[in-house]
Amino acid sequence: MKIYTRTGDKGSTSLLGGDRVSKDDARIEAYGTVDELNAQVGMLLDLVVERACRETLLRIQHELFSIGSRLASTSTEEADRMRVPNVEQSAIDDLERTMDQWEKDLPALRNFILPGGHPSISQAHICRTVCRRAERRMVSLNGESGSAVIAVRYMNRLSDLFFMLARHLHKELKIPETPWTPRA
Repeated sequence: MKIYTRTGDKGSTSLLGGDRVSKDDARIEAYGTVDELNAQVGMLLDLVVERACRETLLRIQHELFSIGSRLASTSTEEADRMRVPNVEQSAIDDLERTMDQWEKDLPALRNFILPGGHPSISQAHICRTVCRRAERRMVSLNGESGSAVIAVRYMNRLSDLFFMLARHLHKELKIPETPWTPRA
């Protein structure tokens, strides 16, 4: 099978289920941004050494693929028929448990933190910002179609996890956080 089909040469693409839509459709924008986030998480995975963090990031990649596949489906029924996995509340609970575990070993947050200090920390912040954009795209789509409610909650929590991961990496790498100090 060839990777190119030429079917999108005029600016349309197929959803899972066969419906064709414009490549700038809100659904394509949403799952394309989730795909971009998944690629950024892959880069973060390449930079992180700690085994538990790597396992968390790999699990997140699988969950993002499920979310993207559901967003790429013509309907919930079509996604179910194609056996596309759902992201469940338990995935959100896992993110929260992980954040709680990291946070108990961190100093209290008293200022905004500037991104940076190490490539893995910077990449965690890139993941956080792309995640927020994906969440915004999903909220726009949700307003149009009423779908993806649990996925939006997952993305909201996931962006928090990337922030906490950046803080955790600061601690593990012994790199001080740089607080934002606004000018008077």
